[in-house]
Amino acid sequence: MNEGEQQRVLKQALSPLHAGLRQEILDKGIMQDFEPGVNLIREGQYIKVVPLVLSGLIKVVSSFEERELLLYYIEPAQSCIMSFVAIMENAPSQIHAHTEATTTALLLPADAVREWVRKYPSFNELFFHQFRLRYNDLLDTIRQLLFGKLDQRLLQYLQEKSRLQDNVALDLRHWQIAADLGSSREVITRLLKKLEKDGDLRQTARGIELID
Repeated sequence: MNEGEQQRVLKQALSPLHAGLRQEILDKGIMQDFEPGVNLIREGQYIKVVPLVLSGLIKVVSSFEERELLLYYIEPAQSCIMSFVAIMENAPSQIHAHTEATTTALLLPADAVREWVRKYPSFNELFFHQFRLRYNDLLDTIRQLLFGKLDQRLLQYLQEKSRLQDNVALDLRHWQIAADLGSSREVITRLLKKLEKDGDLRQTARGIELID
């Protein structure tokens, strides 16, 4: 995404806000580029900034007993509600977040975020909207965990990955998928073979290719 497109996303994300607040965000926010695989937030750390994604993709996961579970992705014009909550409660982060692709984000300093919450009601509305997005994501994850068969969850996971990357060919390893779905590599390998036999995908040396 070029700089012009990033500015369009930024304008879209900030358009509902008070003009004075928009200017303060632009003045105090820190624009930063990140390569893929950069750890932005670690569990247990105190949050210093809230990222507002302008381009790229951030993956948010939670861990329990040395296993991880994918919670949601932060796409352009979205932010991280879990970081916002940690800042407002002055509590350690309960999630881990890292970049899945080359990402540009506007980093909102923690002190400024607390000030804007008190000063501008519309800033709260911005994060209430983010909360609704994440709440729906988490409800969907819970439904899949409780009622979805793992092969169905796996296919939906791959389809979502394809949408996010805008590519039917996915460079994914079995252990990566297992980590995101809270499963084991052996189970994922078996289910991928089943989906391949069913005609939903093909596996190649370069990864996994979905079939329409």
